[in-house]
Amino acid sequence: MLSYGDVETLPMFDERNGSYLLLDVGWSKTDRVHSVSLHLRIKDDKIWVERDNTDVGIVEELLVAGVPNDEIVIGFYRPERRKITEFSVA
Repeated sequence: MLSYGDVETLPMFDERNGSYLLLDVGWSKTDRVHSVSLHLRIKDDKIWVERDNTDVGIVEELLVAGVPNDEIVIGFYRPERRKITEFSVA
C-alpha cells in the first residue's frame, strides 16, 4: 500500500477455515488505515481470490507458481462476469 504515514501489513491466516488475508493497519498522513489488501479462501478445492489490492496481482503469481486456471475463482467478480474469464466460475 502506498502511504505517507506509518502503515503495517499483517498476515492473517485461518488454516482451519481456509482463509488468508493481508491486513494494512496504521496511519496515513491524514487518516486511519484499516483495510484488507488481499483475501484468499480455499473452498471446494479451489483458490477463491476474494480481494486483491496488491501491486503484484496475486492471480498472476498463482499462475506463475503453476496453479491451473480452472483452480482459481475470481470471487470479487459477479458470477455472470466470471463466465467470460479464463478462470473457474466456482
